[in-house]
Amino acid sequence: MRAETLVRIENVSKTYHSPEGEISALQDISLNIAEGEFVSIVGPSGCGKSTLLNIIAGLVEPSAGAVYIKGQEVTGPTSLVGYMPQSDQLFEWRTIWRNVLLGLEVLNKVNSDTKLQAEKMLRTYGLYEFRKAYPSQLSGGMRQRAALIRTLAINPEILLLDEAFSALDYQTRLVVADEVKQIITRENKTAVLVTHDISEAISMADRVVVLTKRPGKIKNIHQVVLTCESHTPIGCREAVEFRDYFNKIWKELDVHAE
Repeated sequence: MRAETLVRIENVSKTYHSPEGEISALQDISLNIAEGEFVSIVGPSGCGKSTLLNIIAGLVEPSAGAVYIKGQEVTGPTSLVGYMPQSDQLFEWRTIWRNVLLGLEVLNKVNSDTKLQAEKMLRTYGLYEFRKAYPSQLSGGMRQRAALIRTLAINPEILLLDEAFSALDYQTRLVVADEVKQIITRENKTAVLVTHDISEAISMADRVVVLTKRPGKIKNIHQVVLTCESHTPIGCREAVEFRDYFNKIWKELDVHAE
């Protein structure tokens, strides 16, 4: 049975005004994202990938077009969306437990049920014993896990990850990407990842959306089908099809070829 469409992006364009004139960041983006799907977005630097995430999140208004989540037009920030930026943005003066509750506090949703759910996630994902620790006492991977739990605690419909692993060293990045994908799958969440890392995009996603150089337009969409024993981001890199996807996307990102 086909999954329902959760997010509908219809003919979205974005133009910024600057002293030098108008800058077109995105042009006529249309994309449907199904419930439970994981979509990666790649493209040349400055092509509007993060701008698109900000529009989905309701943080930036499109110049044309619209975004709908569960049929509801996004007109501003919404609790339907959980956003994970490049840095974990944990507050150093708050314990991990207080950091995890932060989103719920902002939404005025702290109650016995939401606290119980947050505690359950801390236990499930190996951070409960560190709940009284401060962010500076945790490794980069553990901090990212705490940030994800904070985001999931508000029970969003969709997770937006903007280069969420880029601040980590390569080895930690692989491990954390693996952990995050498993958590997202286990919690049955829909996710959109913006990344410069082609391997990361392929290994985590059901589909990879390739954008052109600015103004960003959809150049191609790859349905990722990999035959591998372990469908984790690390395991997927061992699939025989992985290199073919990588080479195709690499060529599509070659801005000199356009």
